[in-house]
Amino acid sequence: MQDVTAGPFTPGTVCALLGPNGSGKSTLMRAMAGLVPSSACVTLNGAELSRMSLQDRTARCLYLPQALPAAVHLPVLEALIAARHTAHAGRLAPASGTPQEETIQAALDSLTLFGIPHLAMQAMDELSGGQRQLVGLAQALSRKPQGLLLDEPLSALDLHHQFAVMDILRRETTAHQLVTVLVLHDLNIALNRADTVAVLHAGQIIASGPPASVLTPDLLREVYRVQARVEESADGRKFVSVDGIV
Repeated sequence: MQDVTAGPFTPGTVCALLGPNGSGKSTLMRAMAGLVPSSACVTLNGAELSRMSLQDRTARCLYLPQALPAAVHLPVLEALIAARHTAHAGRLAPASGTPQEETIQAALDSLTLFGIPHLAMQAMDELSGGQRQLVGLAQALSRKPQGLLLDEPLSALDLHHQFAVMDILRRETTAHQLVTVLVLHDLNIALNRADTVAVLHAGQIIASGPPASVLTPDLLREVYRVQARVEESADGRKFVSVDGIV
């Protein structure tokens, strides 16, 4: 990828990165997170992330990869507490050998937010793929970042949880004025749950803006090689209608 300009992303809004396989979505996310060599300048709320230490950068901007790290035999609650302390080392009061009550409560609140408090004492390596993804999202929000970079956060989730998670992310993004950027493949979710979209094709962002304005028949043909259009149901919900491939 060269000479790619992404953003600006408005605090309090959700932007979906769209594009076919191999278009550069994950590479762009990793570059924004500072995980691949890049000459780019990435700023968050006026602060240049590339000039920060790794600890400060990860405390401000949380990146959740598409492939989560290998699970360890550690209770979910302990994993959330450890992640929170790692992100805010030196900012939280010493735990004196025992996690503080407010830290435990914050972790439990995050699990409850995603409807999984019953997993608190279950080992991470005993979770299903979808459960691990929900725990990863709970862990991300429990760290209280200013920005969220989420690479395909819905990929392992069933239909109910896909929409539930998007609603949670929208609420939390608005409530805490987060900058949330996520990779999606489901255009219908992007149409109805994202504030803006950016479409990547062959390593370049070729269009960005409100979903319904960006996802034109011409763009869908060029990027996805399908004959399709955005339509609207009787109750106002937008959806992509595909007539065939080209």
